[in-house]
Amino acid sequence: MRLIDVALNNLARRKGRMALLVLGLTIGVATVVTLVAITETMQADVAVKMDEYGANILIVPKANDLSLSYGGVTVASAAYDVGQLTLADLDLIGTIENARNISVVAPKLLSAVTLSGQQVLVAGVRFPDELRLKQWWDIEGQEPATPDEALVGVRLARALDLRPGSELQIDGHTFHVTGILAENGSQDDDILFVDLSRAQQVMAKPQGVSLVEVAALCTECPVEDMVAQIAAVLPEARVTALRQAVTLRMETVGQLARFALAVSVVVVIIGALVVLTTMLGAVAERRQEIGLFRALGFRQRHIVRVILSEAALVSLAGGTVGWLVGMAAAIVLAPRLANVNTAVVWDPLLALGAFGGALLVGLLASLYPALNAARLDPTIALRSL
Repeated sequence: MRLIDVALNNLARRKGRMALLVLGLTIGVATVVTLVAITETMQADVAVKMDEYGANILIVPKANDLSLSYGGVTVASAAYDVGQLTLADLDLIGTIENARNISVVAPKLLSAVTLSGQQVLVAGVRFPDELRLKQWWDIEGQEPATPDEALVGVRLARALDLRPGSELQIDGHTFHVTGILAENGSQDDDILFVDLSRAQQVMAKPQGVSLVEVAALCTECPVEDMVAQIAAVLPEARVTALRQAVTLRMETVGQLARFALAVSVVVVIIGALVVLTTMLGAVAERRQEIGLFRALGFRQRHIVRVILSEAALVSLAGGTVGWLVGMAAAIVLAPRLANVNTAVVWDPLLALGAFGGALLVGLLASLYPALNAARLDPTIALRSL
């Protein structure tokens, strides 16, 4: 009789105990798989959202004079009055090696004008790009659809008593206010946004651009490499990576991964203890059987191999069922508990990890009971027969 046949017969004769052991391993593996799958899904979802919401590269003309602030980003004061960049430069941005990682290129032309006796900052933008870049904007009214339509920040609207439908005159050009931006705590609340082409006409700066915001869309975009590539094609511009957005994204992803790892370690330890106590109980119940095997000529290594074979079979069953249950739980729980829209991916590496992890935990936890069984004195074990 082969040793594997002995292991299979033992499992068949002790279905209840082995079923409980499989259940324990299944719960442990399913918990780990669920946590890892949900964490990976959250990482992907966070990365997509962080990439979609806001710029992470800023391009401004090189300047050495006094600085002013726009939207929490410091820009050269020359940018308000001199468009040193041009729309042609935007075409050069699209030629860099990592151009496929660029999601949005949003140029702006900035200038200060006087409205109702107040100095107001006007930003000429391409509204489709700007709205994609700033998806957090909440607009009361309608998005601009023509070059003569404008959006107004909420504090500027209050100061000038503007509302959707109001009209503004800037150097003989009439702009119709179609929407008011809800307060978001940035300098956008104080700015008048108009169409870029119309702003270039009003400010007599055809093709002029004051600054460009770039959003890179990818999970692990080489932002620093992209900055270097853009700087190479635009030597007259200062290209800066907004490290805050990149750092926040990576910190968030890292925290999620560390949390899943900590919980997984605890679950693995509990699973190993369950296997250890179960196998010790099984060995204690089989003292006579093991003594008989030894009397029939089984050596200590044969007893160890039988016990470990049983543990391996049970562990593989628990790992398989646990992986299936864990993935199903992740698919059900991810959108409800984590509030993510990204689909859970059936990762083959996670499946291999579930099988391998369950097998490793089962064998290591069964090693001591197997050695303990192999050391049994056959004469003492057979006395109770």
